[in-house]
Amino acid sequence: MRPRIMTVYGTRPEAIKVAPVIKALEASDEFDSVTVVTGQHREMLDQVNELFGIVPDHDLSIMSHGQTLAQIFARVIDGLDPILEKEEPAAVIVQGDTSTSTAAALAAFYRKIPVIHLEAGLRSGDISSPFPEEANRKITTQIAALHLAPTDVSRANLLAEGVDESTIVITGNTVIDALLMTVGKDRPFADPALEALAASGRRILLVTTHRRENWGGAMESVGRALARIALAFPELEIVLPAHRNPIVREAVLPHLVGLANVTVTEPLGYGEFTRMLALSTVILTDSGGVQEEAPSLGKPVLVMRENTERPEAVTAGTVRLIGTDEERIVASVTELLTDTATYQSMARALNPYGDGKSRERVLQSLKNLTSSRK
Repeated sequence: MRPRIMTVYGTRPEAIKVAPVIKALEASDEFDSVTVVTGQHREMLDQVNELFGIVPDHDLSIMSHGQTLAQIFARVIDGLDPILEKEEPAAVIVQGDTSTSTAAALAAFYRKIPVIHLEAGLRSGDISSPFPEEANRKITTQIAALHLAPTDVSRANLLAEGVDESTIVITGNTVIDALLMTVGKDRPFADPALEALAASGRRILLVTTHRRENWGGAMESVGRALARIALAFPELEIVLPAHRNPIVREAVLPHLVGLANVTVTEPLGYGEFTRMLALSTVILTDSGGVQEEAPSLGKPVLVMRENTERPEAVTAGTVRLIGTDEERIVASVTELLTDTATYQSMARALNPYGDGKSRERVLQSLKNLTSSRK
């Protein structure tokens, strides 16, 4: 009987990063794959599954309006436990640092099922930023049997916390696998305005913002900065796929009303988003995944955070931390739009996050783990 590997995920970023692993498991003749989605992100999660041709075996559908982090955590454990009992997996894969991943890891740990932590070892050094992700990933580290670290820096973080070296494997980041499986297919934009923009050849500033620790005044600052950039560079198009959280929209969007060169869209499907990444000139974001993806396409990334758990790209020079101060955002974007030498130095920096073959290393690590436990 082949070992059954269960992958549990619930948000769009998780779905993107586990998709290459799930497809590799499905194609393997050495494992049986079981997928469980929690539905922590509903529509955006479904879009990624459809894009990669993944049909989940179980769907907890936990999402309800206005639920708290504690409620998400409790619903994941409560919903997953009977599935673990029924499926009896040889191991459970969780990805990253969401409430889904840590709750699923705990549910598996309670049943003495080995936990495989994909994208292990990221650390910002500040337990409150990003919140609650920094705490989530540190908790998951304590109970994982196998730590799949994307980089040498992540491995060093784990070793510094006393993790057994024999349980750490450097795989690269599976987001690069997902990106390379998707980009270049030029999936049509659902929004006609974006399709027209793609044909125009105009410079594009792509903006994504949603981080919980930036809610409130920081996001108001982002909105004001974007308005100033739009007015200063009328030939530039600012594209903002707006996060659906009303807290985010109410802070940012009022500042952009009436600006002709700002296109606000609904969240883009992953295929559309990778195409927009490739079309963009500069990326302004507070997202973790975008910090990893954009450098593979030669795009400078300005990160609206005070710290990052992904310092590799900062060291490489393709990512710059700028925080959420209005003046600094305007100055940083202006520099990249007007200083060719600065732009090229960031655009040409090497991406430290992988070669698109991370899923192969993940599968080999799973083979080693399951064979050692027979």
